Amino acid sequence: MLNFTDVTEFILLGLTNRWELQVLFFIVFLIVYIITLIGNIGMIILIRISPQLSSPMYFFLSHLSFADVWFSSNVTPKMLENLLSETKTISYAGCLVQCFFFIFLVHVEVFILAVMAFDRYMAIGNPLLYGSKMSRNVCMGLISFPYLYGFFISLISTLWTYGLYFCGNIEINHFYCADPPLIKMIACGGVHIKEYTMLVLAGISITCSLAVVLISYTCIVVAILRIRSAEGRRKAFSTCSSHLTAVTIFYGTLIFMYLRHPTNESVQQSKMVAVFYTTIIPMLNPMIYSLRNKDVKEAMNKAIQRSCLMK
Repeated sequence: MLNFTDVTEFILLGLTNRWELQVLFFIVFLIVYIITLIGNIGMIILIRISPQLSSPMYFFLSHLSFADVWFSSNVTPKMLENLLSETKTISYAGCLVQCFFFIFLVHVEVFILAVMAFDRYMAIGNPLLYGSKMSRNVCMGLISFPYLYGFFISLISTLWTYGLYFCGNIEINHFYCADPPLIKMIACGGVHIKEYTMLVLAGISITCSLAVVLISYTCIVVAILRIRSAEGRRKAFSTCSSHLTAVTIFYGTLIFMYLRHPTNESVQQSKMVAVFYTTIIPMLNPMIYSLRNKDVKEAMNKAIQRSCLMK
């Protein structure tokens, strides 16, 4: 007989048990979190107030920034609290909520990146029909799918997590409630169904969204090669470079984390990758799209000038 217990809370072991490193990590991740909020919220506001950023590409970018704000806020505040706390606990309900929003926001991001790849293909492959094909209604329909699909998949995954049985051990070898350490370390009942469901759903989502990205970029490359002038090809490719950078970083870490069988070694490795995944990428996205985008930099300069004139 398995010794099932009624779990009311979990203990998050975090990144390290050394106090001096915990203080250092607190300072570093607090700065990263502040930069993430300023960068992404600033990007959303800039897109809303700038007429030159009214195209579908920036509409989708604003939703990516919106998802990044919540993605980072779902994990970072609790991690910062535990870095300076002796108890380092999270309630059972809090763990489920964190799992739900983590899975939800991951799916939202991967499919927003897929939608953005399709948008880039429409802009480069069909520039004359871009305005009519990517109307506001079409954009609203495209952006609604990531949220609806992410909610549905997250609800299923969280219900399977709720169905896990836990033995005496309530320590999670991570800095947030994540499925791999829950499955490997402390669950002792309902594990196989949850593990199978996690791998299948993650595999389907990554495969489908990545297929859209790859097909879109294959068509983009073909369209760019048809452009006769070298300057035209350079401009066409420059509109995709920021998105391609974000896609490469995001999908690379996602595949490394989730499309593997949970083991002691993989959980420890994924904890290191998760630091980059949950804190650094949301901070980098607005930098990637602003530093390498002429329209965003011009809109930012105009917004700063307007602000100075108002003062």
